[in-house]
Amino acid sequence: MPDSLNFLWKDRKRICGLPITFTRYSLSEDRLFLETGLLSLHQDEILLYRVRDISLRMTLGQRIFGVGSVLVLSSDKSMPELVLKNIKQPREVKELIHQQVEQAKDARRMRVGELLGDEDNPEADPGDFEE
Repeated sequence: MPDSLNFLWKDRKRICGLPITFTRYSLSEDRLFLETGLLSLHQDEILLYRVRDISLRMTLGQRIFGVGSVLVLSSDKSMPELVLKNIKQPREVKELIHQQVEQAKDARRMRVGELLGDEDNPEADPGDFEE
């Protein structure tokens, strides 16, 4: 991860509640990062203003170990879906991501029509958009 960024949140994918994997997640003010690997590193990021939906998943096993998964859907072509697997405090992380997404969209003055690709109709109804 870039050292010059101010990260609001960092965690690792966990196994049985322990951070013993080489998958790291972090959140800055405008991007969500995924970094994997030990010897060969691979880093992906999603710009927060492109996030379309955030959901929380907690299986019984995850709840036993105090972890959960946050699913982030975006309009990013290279990474339309990012799952933050087995992270601590998933509810708080989901809310933090939501707040940062809203701030990023407000900063860019995003409209519903811009998100849906309907520049001609600023009054576009989000219910008209089907996946």
